[in-house]
Amino acid sequence: MHIKSVNLETVCGITSVLPENDKMEIAFAGKSNVGKSSLINSLMQRKSLARTSSQPGKTQTINFYNINEQLYFTDLPGYGYAKVGVKMKEQWAKLIERYLLTSKQLRVVFLLVDIRHEPSQNDKNMYEWIVYHGYNPLIIATKSDKIKRSQLQKHIKMIKTGLDVVDGTPVIPFSSLTKDGRDDIYEYIEAYYEDYSNEASDMSGEEE
Repeated sequence: MHIKSVNLETVCGITSVLPENDKMEIAFAGKSNVGKSSLINSLMQRKSLARTSSQPGKTQTINFYNINEQLYFTDLPGYGYAKVGVKMKEQWAKLIERYLLTSKQLRVVFLLVDIRHEPSQNDKNMYEWIVYHGYNPLIIATKSDKIKRSQLQKHIKMIKTGLDVVDGTPVIPFSSLTKDGRDDIYEYIEAYYEDYSNEASDMSGEEE
């Protein structure tokens, strides 16, 4: 996937009106220290457009990145950050739920989990929540450079079991350091985009 242009087009807080985009959206969800910004920067082939921080909980808005004037990456607020108050967590949850329920262009949610550990209760809750809202998330297991290659399949199985994923759900190991897994993720993005384009073409044909 060749990245020609990237633009942070829309930033939505808890009281914002969500945009009605006319391009496919891919959402990125994950706990606040899982490496979500690093993944998005790697996929956009930019060093720091998505803000990374040593302080978890940095992303407090839904950020819409326009990629190649073809699709959007939507960066959702991180969950599970202990220092955020209950009220703020509830507001973030309502913002995410509003997006999942109302977006007409969202086609898939990429759920990030740390490959080194069993999925947390927050990870399980988010997975179940995404599925409940009608999406079958693709799982990205971050920080794969932190474990031995010989342990990859064992940890992938651990994640699948821990989340009790739907049969056939992909789990892609990814490292923002080595970029391992990025091409695999690009392939899925391109496949989703092709399906989306075909769907749009079919609908325009029906309207003629």
